[in-house]
Amino acid sequence: MKRSAFFAASILILGFTTFVSADERPGHFKGKSANTLKQAVINFSEHNAKLEEILAKESLTPEELHIVHEWTYTLENALNKINEEFLELAEILEKVHIASETADMETVKNQGLRYLGIARQVIK
Repeated sequence: MKRSAFFAASILILGFTTFVSADERPGHFKGKSANTLKQAVINFSEHNAKLEEILAKESLTPEELHIVHEWTYTLENALNKINEEFLELAEILEKVHIASETADMETVKNQGLRYLGIARQVIK
C-alpha cells in the first residue's frame, strides 16, 4: 500500500513539474553520471533501448511512468556531455577545414587525428 501511494504521489509531482520551467524543476534524482563521452554514449544507448522497450507497451502503469521519469535524468546527463563534447568536436573539425584550405598539412594531420579520436567514440 505504501508503494502505491509513493507512485501515485510521484505521478502527481510529474504532472506539476510540467508547469514550471526547467530551471525551477526540483532535482530529486541525479541519474547516472556521464563524466566522459564514452560513458555518455553508453548511458545514452542503454537508456534509449530501455525507453524504447517500455514505450512499446500499449499503456504504462504509474510505476512504469516513475521509472521513465528516473531514466530521463540519466538521458539528460548523457545528452549534456555529448553536446559539450560535440561543440569541441565541431571546433576541432573547423581547424581541420581551415588547415586543409591553407595547405597546413601538420595541423590537418594533428587535428584530424584528434577529431577522429573523439568521433570514433560515437561512430566507428
